[in-house]
Formats: sequence, C-alpha cells, structure tokens
Amino acid sequence: MTNRFALYICRTALSLTMISLVAGCSQFSTKPAAVGFHNLSGHYNAYFIAEQGLAEAEFQMNKAYKENYNELLPILLPMDSVLSLPVKPQLQDAIKKASIVAEKHQNSKWVDNSYIVLGKSRLYLGEWADGLEALRYVYANGKDENDKNNALILLMRAYIIRKDFSNALGVAEYLSQQPLSKASTREFYLTKAYLHQQNGEYLTSVAILEEAFPLLKKSTETARIHFAAAQMYDRLGQYGLANKHYKSVSKNRPGYDLGFYSAMNSLQNEVVLNPKKDLDDVGFDKMLRDRKNADLNDKIYFTMGLLAEHRKQIPEAISYLQKAVAASKGTNMEQKAYSYLQLARINYESLEKFELSKAYYDSALTILPQQAPEYKLVSERKRALDEFVKHYSVVNTEDSLQKLAQMNPAALDNRIDAIIEAQEAARKEQEAKERKAMLAAQNTNVQSVQNPLINGGERRWELYDPALINQGRTEFKRTWGNRPLEDDWRRSSRQMRSLAGNDTNAPDSLAAQTEVIADNSLKKGTPEWDALHASLKQNIPLTEGQMADSQKKKEDALYNLGKIYRFDLQESQRSINTFERVLTEYPKTQYKEELYYLLYLTYEADNDKNTWKNKLFDEYPTSTYARLVGKASDSNLAGSGNPVKEYEAAYALYSKGDYTKALDDIEQNLPAYKGHAMEDKFALLRVFLIGKVRGKDAYTQAIAEFMRLYPSSIYLPRLKEMQELNSLSMGKR
Repeated sequence: MTNRFALYICRTALSLTMISLVAGCSQFSTKPAAVGFHNLSGHYNAYFIAEQGLAEAEFQMNKAYKENYNELLPILLPMDSVLSLPVKPQLQDAIKKASIVAEKHQNSKWVDNSYIVLGKSRLYLGEWADGLEALRYVYANGKDENDKNNALILLMRAYIIRKDFSNALGVAEYLSQQPLSKASTREFYLTKAYLHQQNGEYLTSVAILEEAFPLLKKSTETARIHFAAAQMYDRLGQYGLANKHYKSVSKNRPGYDLGFYSAMNSLQNEVVLNPKKDLDDVGFDKMLRDRKNADLNDKIYFTMGLLAEHRKQIPEAISYLQKAVAASKGTNMEQKAYSYLQLARINYESLEKFELSKAYYDSALTILPQQAPEYKLVSERKRALDEFVKHYSVVNTEDSLQKLAQMNPAALDNRIDAIIEAQEAARKEQEAKERKAMLAAQNTNVQSVQNPLINGGERRWELYDPALINQGRTEFKRTWGNRPLEDDWRRSSRQMRSLAGNDTNAPDSLAAQTEVIADNSLKKGTPEWDALHASLKQNIPLTEGQMADSQKKKEDALYNLGKIYRFDLQESQRSINTFERVLTEYPKTQYKEELYYLLYLTYEADNDKNTWKNKLFDEYPTSTYARLVGKASDSNLAGSGNPVKEYEAAYALYSKGDYTKALDDIEQNLPAYKGHAMEDKFALLRVFLIGKVRGKDAYTQAIAEFMRLYPSSIYLPRLKEMQELNSLSMGKR
C-alpha cells in the first residue's frame, strides 16, 4: 500500500512538472527558455520550409520568364500572377508554413521574417490587398529594424508594379534616411532604380545603378541589370557608356541569348559612334555564318536594317528588314512583328508609301502579342491608316481624273490608249515570269523522279500496288474531278508540257512560246480594246455635273485627311498643310469656319494662332467655333486645370438644371483640353446642354459638328441615335 501511494505521488509530481514546463514555453512568455524553444521550433519547423518553398517558386518563375530584348528590360522581374500559376501550390504551401509562425510562435524572432515571406507569396499570387497588409504589419509592429526595412523595400516594389509611383517615392524617401545593412542597401538601390526606370526617368535610374553595381556579385542576374543599364544609356544617347555596360554583360556569366543581344547592341553602337565604319567590317557576316546563331539571324538582319536606315540607306534598310522577316521562324515570331513595324514606319515616313505601310502594320498586328507595350499604339495607328489610305486614294484618284478631263479629246484618247498599252505590257511581263517559274518547277519535278525499284526492289512501285492505285485514283478525282482520258489533261499546264518538249508542234524556245501567247493579247482597234477604252473614259469627269461630284469627293477626302493627321497620327505640320490646301483649292468650302478653328488650335506660334483667330472672328463672329475660341481667350486657359474635376462640376450643374452656367463652363474648358482623353466627353455634354439652352436647330448643328470632329469617339453610336431621334421628332413637327 505504501509503495502504491509513493508511485502515485511520483506520477503526480512528474505531471505537475511537465505542466509547468509547458506553461513556461507559452508563445506569450518572455522567459529565455520559452523564447529559445519558439525560436528553434518556429525557425526549423515553419519559417525555413516556407522560405525554401518561396525560393524554389521564384527560381521556377524566373526560369519561365521570357525576356523581350527588343524592349527595355525591367531591372526587377515583374510579380505576375499568370507567371505564378505553375508554382501556385508551392506559394500556397509557403503561406501555410509562414502562417504557423504567426499563429503558434509569436514570441519568436522569426515572426517578422515569416510575415515578409507571407506577404511576398501573396503578391506573387496576385492577392495584393493581403500581401500589402502583411508588409505594412511588419513595418508597424516589427521588432527588428532590418526586417522592417526589408518589408518597406518589398512594399515599394509592389507600389511600383501597381504604378503607384507617389507612394513608392514616399517609401523611398523614408528609407533613404534609415541605416541599412549591406544586403538591404543593395536591394534598396535596385528597387529605387526600378522606380525611376518605370517612371521614364532613365538618367536618375542609371545614376543609382552605378552606385549599386559595386554591391552586386557576378551572376546572370547582374548581367541582365548591366544590359538594362546599357539600354537606358542608349535611350539617353550616351552610346559610349552603353557599350561599357554591354561589355560588362559578358563578364557576368550571361545566358546565350543575353550575351548575343548585348554583343549585337554593342556592334550597333560602334557603327553609330563611328559613321565611317563599313558595315561589312563590323562582324555581322561572321555572326550569320555561326551555326549557333541560326535561330537569331532575323535579329542580325534587323540590326543591319536599323543601321542602314540610320545612314539614310533606305533601299538597303528595306532589303535587310525583308531578310529579317524571311528568317523569323518557329518561336521567334515576335521579332518578325518588330521587323514588320520597322518596314511600316520606313514606308510611311521616308517613302510615303502609305498603302504598303498599312499592309505592314496589318501583318505586324497579326503576330504582335496583345500584352506587348506597342500593341495599343500600333492598333490605333493601323486603324488611323485604314481611314487615311481610303481618303488618300480618293484624293489621288480624283486629282488624276480631273487632270485627264482638262486634256483635249484627241490627247485624252491617246492617253487612255497609252494607259491600256502599259497595263497590257505589265500583264504580259508578269505572265512571262509566271511561265518561267512554272517551267523551272516542272523541270525540277521531272529530274527528281526516282527509279521505281528502290534499294533492290524493297519498295514496290505504285503501279504494282492495287491499294496505292485506288488511293491515287481517289485523290485524283477529289482534286481534278472526272477527266476524259486524253493527253495534257491538266489544261492549266498544257503550255508547260509543250515547253517541256512533249509537243512536236510547239515552238523550240521560251521566247517563241511567249510570242505565240502574246498573239492572243489585247490589240488596239479590236472590240475588246474599244470596250476597255470606253469603260476607262466613263470615269473621267467630262461634264460639269461629273466635275462637281469629283471636286466634292476630293474636298471631303482632303478635309478628312487633315483631321486624321491632326488627331490620329499627331502630325501637326502635315495637318496644317492639308487644311490650308483645302482652303486654297476650295475657298467656298463648307468646312471653312471649322478649318479656321482647327488651324488656330494646331499652330503653336502666337502670331499664327492670332491670324486664324482673327479670320474666324471677322468672318464668323457668331459661330460656335468663335465662341469656343473667345471663351478660351477670356479665361486664359492653357490646359493646366483638372479635366476630371471640371467635367464633374459642369455635370453637377447639368444635373441640377443650371444649363446655361454649365454650358458656359463647358465651352470655356473644352478648348483647353484639345487632344485630351476626355475631350469628346466634354463635347458630348456640350451637345446635351445646347439642346437644353439653344433649341433644336443649334442642337442638330452641334450633333453634326461632334460627328465631324470625333469620328472615332466611343460616343459616336449614341450621337447617331440622338440624330435619328431628332430627325424623327422634327419630321413629326
């Protein structure tokens, strides 16, 4: 009995001891033993695993990230939720493990680090609110100053990615006053340089990077940062400093593509720095012969094209760029898009071949990814060129027809005959080229026919295989239909068979064959020739009514071209030239007052602006456009206000029924925001207000003006509905 009692006492004492030990290791205890236990457990049971999982996920995302060397490389890689999809389980596991430290080891020194891992993982997953909250928690409640600074650096990076440059700059200014460790200083410099790079402040960005490079170890990541610095120096026009960093890329263990593009850009800068340097001596030929560059030949030709254009060698530039297009294959189709864009730009700017430029823009858009930075700009330019080419063709066509109409009848007939002869000559030349190509292809096919018994008869000839005979018969019928059993059954190629020597009556030479075919061509004096002559002549405006219609088409097309230059292509001088051409050729044009207003807006010099303003006031003092110019002059606006607030203020007046005051404010503000994204929104509200204040006639005119001034506005369908409703109501009245 005594032994049992003693055993009970021992067990009770042991239990109480264990309870006291466990209580002493509480996550809320500050005792050394408790803190040590939670430091050890929190580190190796949770934080270490979470950190390793995040590091592995980052490695996989960096590996999957595809650099675009035609664009400015970001100093820091983006936090892209799409890129994180393949590693989502690892990131979620890192969040789960990091959360254990916050939940069960609150007195551990790894709590701040775990929150940073948790916040960073959530940012990668696109959970921005939760990620930012975790980082802000570390800054507000963290115990370790270094961890708080690291959380702020990551928070600044998140702000940059979200384009919140104001908050990012505020964090940067705070961190610049804090004592940072060497590792934190390195990350801070890179993040601040990234901030200025993304904000377009390249000079500040490279200045910060120059301070950061001594802190960076040799690595592939350091190589790409050197490349990014070189690209920014390129944009600043400091090609010597750019080459310094391009050459530093090769000293930092770059990947093959990164090394190739840095070498290419360095060669390009050497040519720019030394204008007398021969392109043949640069080393491009050697790079083209290198088998390792077989899938990068398009980039080499592309660079050669850029250099040729830089030297004003436009034909050579086009040739190189066309070779670049031909060399783009497989996964490198994005480079093909950039080659098309360069060809489009050269044909537009240097050669003024607008239709060809439009075609190249069309080709580029079919390849260029929608997420590419240039996609929206290229899409808008392509849309503008679609309209531009349409009106440009009208101007050229009507101009040519009007010149023909001024010729005397005999000279006109001779001119039309000459046009037909030129067309016929071009057609025959094209047909001759096609025949030569077909003959060459046929000869190649004939020569390539192999012995029916291959390798000692191992493969059966098709005519001995019933299955192959049936298959061939089926394919023949599907392609050619039921044909009679006769020679030269492929009628489209009978001439080819004759040229190949199967026809004993055929001419002996290609020249003779061409002559035989030419005998069947269109001849002057035949009914066919006369019919074609008459059809061409009927398009020429020979009567007064036809000439008036032609002039009207040309006037409208010129007016539309000027507006496309002004609003879509942003080419002020060409728009001015076109507007003034309309006024010169059509002094009584219906667009006269509007053109005065547009010229007033487009000219930059005060003297020129005043000239057109005075014309508008003198000739159309009561017009809407004069009122708009007068309001802008009276208020002395220069577009420095806040368009959103001014629009909201005017709309508030409209909602309250104070239409007159709202209209005055709109007409006062509208000229100041010409070209602004909200301009058509101001103009739309103005249309509504005119309907309330000035009556139906002014309302109808305002709708028409809106449709002329903003042909690509998203509000145009709504205005058309309003116009139809207004027409119906006027009809009923």
